[in-house]
Amino acid sequence: MLGVFLDRASLDLNDLNLTTLDNCLPTMRYYPMTSSAQVMERIAGATVVISNKVVLDSTALESVPELRLICVAATGTNNIDLQAATRLGITVCNCRGYGTPSVVQHVFSLILALMTHLPDYHRAVAEQRWQGAEQFCLLDFPIRELADKTLGIIGYGELGKSVARIAEAFGMKVLIAQRPGTLEPESGRIPLPVLLPQVDVLSLHCPLTPETRGLIGAWELALMRRDAILINAARGGIVDEAALARALREGALGGAGVDVLTEEPPAHGNPLLEKEIPNLIVTPHCAWGSREARQRLTGQLVENIAGFLKGGGGKSGGLKVIQNTAESYRLSGKSQAKSHPASNGLRL
Repeated sequence: MLGVFLDRASLDLNDLNLTTLDNCLPTMRYYPMTSSAQVMERIAGATVVISNKVVLDSTALESVPELRLICVAATGTNNIDLQAATRLGITVCNCRGYGTPSVVQHVFSLILALMTHLPDYHRAVAEQRWQGAEQFCLLDFPIRELADKTLGIIGYGELGKSVARIAEAFGMKVLIAQRPGTLEPESGRIPLPVLLPQVDVLSLHCPLTPETRGLIGAWELALMRRDAILINAARGGIVDEAALARALREGALGGAGVDVLTEEPPAHGNPLLEKEIPNLIVTPHCAWGSREARQRLTGQLVENIAGFLKGGGGKSGGLKVIQNTAESYRLSGKSQAKSHPASNGLRL
C-alpha cells in the first residue's frame, strides 16, 4: 500500500518527529514540494495521499484507481475536488484544532505590538534616537494598555472563544458579532454596524464564505474609531485590502495586523504590501506554524491514516460517513478532522 506526501516542506522544517507517520505507513514517499505538472506522476499507484496545499482536481483523482484516502494536512479542503472524491469513493480527511494556541498567541503578538508601537520603538533604537536622547527613555509613540479596552470578535468558534479568554485575562471587555447574513437577533451577539463603533480592537476568526467575502470594507472601516486596530488571522478575502490600506494612510484607522492575504503567496502584489503604510504589520500566514502546532497536525494525520487502515483500507476505509447538506464526507472515528469545503474549521 503506497503512501505519498506531496508537500512535506509546507509542514516539516526538519524539526518534527515523523516516526509515528513512518511507522503507520512505512511505504510513504515524501516530496518537499509538488508542482501541478508533477501531481499525476507522483500519485500514480498511491492508496493514500497527503497534501497541504497541492491541488487534487478531478482529473488527478480519476487517474489513480488505487486511491482510497486523501489526508489534507490543513483545515481547509478547498484544494481537493470533494465532489469527484465522493463520486470515486475516496475518503477525504482534514485536520482541526491543531493550531489554536499558536494562532491565538500570534493574534495577541500583533495586538500588543500595535498597541505599544513596538516596531516604531525598535526602529527608533536602530536609528540611534535613544542613544542621543536627552532623558532616560523615549516616549515618542503612544502606548495603550489592553485593560478596560473593548475587543470585538467576528467568528466565535474555537479560535474566537480562545481569543476571548485571553482578552478577558488582560482585562478587556469582549463583544461578539452577530453572524453575517443572519436576519434574526441572536442572544449575546451584536449586529456588526452596532459593534464596530464600540471596539478598540476588532479580531476576525470567521471562514471565507459568500457571506463573509469583503465583509470589512470601506463602509465598515469608516464606522470604527480612528484609533481602533484591526486584526485578520482568518482569511484574506474577508477584508477589502485596498480600503484598509487607504484607511491606514489617511489616519482613519489606528492600525492593522494581518497574517493572511487574498492571494498567497502574493506573487502579483497587494495593496497592503506597498511602501509607507503606517501602523501596519503583515506576517506571511505563519500564525498557525509553531513547531508544537505542526507536531499536533502530524499526530492527526497519523490518526486519520490509522483509522483508515483499521477499517481494512477498503473503499469506505471503515470511516464514519458524515452527511452534509450538499455532499457526503467521511470522518475518522478517532480524529476531530472532517471535510467541509466552506467552514475551514472556523465557525461564525
